[in-house]
Amino acid sequence: MTFNLNKIIPEIETRSQNEIKAFQNEKLKTHLQYIAAKSKFYQELFEKNKINISKIRSIDDLTHIPPTSKADLNERNNDFICVKPEKIVDYVTTSGTLGDPVIFVLTNRDLDRLAYNEAISFGSADIGKNDIIQLTTTIDKRFMAGLAYFLGARKLGAGIIRVGGGIPELQWDSINRISPNVLIAIPSFILRIVEYAEKNGIDYKNSSIKKAICIGEALHKPDLSLSTLAKKIKEKWDIHLYSTYASTEMGTAFTECKYGVGGHHHPELIIVEFLDENGQPVPEGQPGEVTITTLQVEGMPLLRFKTGDICIHYNEPCKCGRTTTRLGPVIGRRKQMIKFKGTTLYPPALYDILDHIDEVENYIVEVFTNKIGTDELLVRVGCKHYHDKLEKEIKDRFRAKLRVAPTIVFDMVENINKTKFPETSRKPNIFIDNRTKT
Repeated sequence: MTFNLNKIIPEIETRSQNEIKAFQNEKLKTHLQYIAAKSKFYQELFEKNKINISKIRSIDDLTHIPPTSKADLNERNNDFICVKPEKIVDYVTTSGTLGDPVIFVLTNRDLDRLAYNEAISFGSADIGKNDIIQLTTTIDKRFMAGLAYFLGARKLGAGIIRVGGGIPELQWDSINRISPNVLIAIPSFILRIVEYAEKNGIDYKNSSIKKAICIGEALHKPDLSLSTLAKKIKEKWDIHLYSTYASTEMGTAFTECKYGVGGHHHPELIIVEFLDENGQPVPEGQPGEVTITTLQVEGMPLLRFKTGDICIHYNEPCKCGRTTTRLGPVIGRRKQMIKFKGTTLYPPALYDILDHIDEVENYIVEVFTNKIGTDELLVRVGCKHYHDKLEKEIKDRFRAKLRVAPTIVFDMVENINKTKFPETSRKPNIFIDNRTKT
């Protein structure tokens, strides 16, 4: 894949919606021919459902093909691999947030695609060859994202410092020695870096860092206003925050531009649909499950894969010049939907309330099945300044916003962090689902 360093926005991303659709229709035909010839899983899916791929002429025709689920990947992992072992260069796994980790394989061509994706995604955030990026996420532990960031920076010609997660002291040592101007980090970890700086007399507000690419936690509410977590960061450290949404399965990122109105779609790399509970497309501005078809993937291509993430999408052109679809923040995950005392909730709605309470330092949200077989909510809260009325105040905040209040249990901040940032996990472990499986 070619990448023009003098033109950060690929030409296809500035075309009309009709032109983009026609472009993707042609890419889809090539994709269908490839998986029909190479993928055991999709060969059997087409045969079982009597699907003639020659009749799938456009994205609109995709509704005739059953979606692929995470259960399919778990149960038939190897049947999705489309290349011989000697072509495989890199093995990664999904995070396993909603189930067992799935193995994904990448060829040299896939790694080139991954680098291209991240280079143009960095371009969305106005990052170029003169920038230095400090990577605070892991590049090991079978993690695709860290590798993608490194390859994208290399493709772009930017510098990158592979510090990895944790160790605020080392983060600041790298910042002071090398003067990076971009962080790639989980938003809550940025607050930990700030807290370390404040305790140790580091003048972080006048450091070299000017912006951060944020993963794993929402910077925006569904209406695209800043989340409480993002506001807390901005109040402490006035750097520009860019949200990015991606997954191992899609091998593609949706990264915001400076206007912060949703992550930009790369139509040369992925087809994206937004489906309701019945598998039907939802209109613009309505929540739908992000369902993706990967383009130009060689090792493990996917067709109509349901990610489980619920997002709102927008089609109007952005002021940055891109005309592609934009994704809002993840409202929640289909499997994480909670039915609590007659109210339907997603965990991010709980997080936003907790992030807004000054006394709350950290927290873990747990859901389990109670004695009568319904969902029960418990929030473990770590706070530094406890007082007798705090439990009531927290519950009142929940009732005011959501009409219901969970059980509140107070714990040591250090104990919460041990659960939230386990050594074996690549993402913050904020939500624990202990519901009885049916």
